[in-house]
Amino acid sequence: MRRLLGMITPSILLLASCTSENYNSSDFLAGEAFSDSNMRVVLIDTMTIETSTMKFDSIQTSQSSRILVGQYSDPIFGKVKASSYMGLIPNSFSIDSEAEYDSIVLFLKLDNYYYNDTLETSTLHIKRLTKTLRPNEGDALYNTAEASYLDEDLGALSYQPRPMESDTIAIKISDELGRELFNGLQEKLITNTDQFKDYFKGIGILPGDNDNGSVVGFSKDTGASFMRLYYGISEEDERVQDNIDFELDLSTTPVPFFNQILAENPIEQLQMLQDKESVLSSSEAANRCFVQSGVGVAARIQFPTVKTIYDIRGQGTILDAVLKIKPEPGSFDDNLILRDTLSVYVVDRNNDLIQQLFYQEVSPVQAILNREKEEFNEIYYEIQLGSYIEQLLLAERETNEALILLPNNYDSTVDRFVLNGMDNSDFRTLLELTYAIYDEDEE
Repeated sequence: MRRLLGMITPSILLLASCTSENYNSSDFLAGEAFSDSNMRVVLIDTMTIETSTMKFDSIQTSQSSRILVGQYSDPIFGKVKASSYMGLIPNSFSIDSEAEYDSIVLFLKLDNYYYNDTLETSTLHIKRLTKTLRPNEGDALYNTAEASYLDEDLGALSYQPRPMESDTIAIKISDELGRELFNGLQEKLITNTDQFKDYFKGIGILPGDNDNGSVVGFSKDTGASFMRLYYGISEEDERVQDNIDFELDLSTTPVPFFNQILAENPIEQLQMLQDKESVLSSSEAANRCFVQSGVGVAARIQFPTVKTIYDIRGQGTILDAVLKIKPEPGSFDDNLILRDTLSVYVVDRNNDLIQQLFYQEVSPVQAILNREKEEFNEIYYEIQLGSYIEQLLLAERETNEALILLPNNYDSTVDRFVLNGMDNSDFRTLLELTYAIYDEDEE
């Protein structure tokens, strides 16, 4: 095998992926054209790659898979803060006339997701909403949306999250609210869902202003996170306990739920991303590009000179194409975790999201973390792009589309990544093309 060098001037790259599955191996069949000709296979790793960072104006979070709450300070992305807002509805509108109020408690079931330092104490502040959660337009609420609530806490809890060990946390809620809801239901002032939603707009769960610990996920599943009103009925020999649960209202359209996810005061380069059409070249960011889910920061990749492969004499075909990109050393640790996979999406020239990238419209293409040489700090993401590069070669005209990297469930997490660029001295991000040439013209 011969390596072709110097064919294309190296550029900038900062995104990668790895996978153990070769998506393109099954595509290549050595047919008659190959068997009847002198064929050679070359590895090309000097293709120009343009890498940059973009930021979506907002991310839809009303369909997030979890409740996200917490806050921490990040040396790159600034103060990362997640708050959650939700409407609630009772599972019953009937309370016995002889019943007596007992207490009210908010239960939140941890769903095993967390990001950053869970050894630090975090705070949960429960607020009463003053307005129904509705989008300004359309049917969705976004990470940048705002909610109106009373300043006074309905309840609060300071705790050290144990998302992998604990199950559910309980927060005592103000008895003033408890009696208010109890009386409204018992006295038949509230008899249906519409009346209740008009009377009680919902709750917000906010981190403490000075928290610097972690962002934690809580389950949205029915019966997992809810507010429970306890009351009792006195009988001859005992007091019988009963309760009403106020569940997340997930059946209303639009859904009165969203996670507000913000990052304040990131590094100066990231502050340049004022709208989704702004692009921060890796060359302007110390040869790095960035990814942050929840907020919508994505690493952006283009292959502007891919068609120069046609300058090689003879007919040829792509056998494989692998993009390799390395997380910047020192940018991750046991708190700022590297995930094993990243998703790959396609955006147009205006950075509007077109679709997730799939192999043969079946399997999603992913960036997979290669840890084979982790002990030597040689870890990097690999992305199998054979089919995608082939599409670029066959395209009749330039589309100026690009690939972007975002974490899986980017609307329900706050994962962040700092990735090396193509010209980084520590690890040169590259695209390795395996190209078979046949019917090559003689000198």
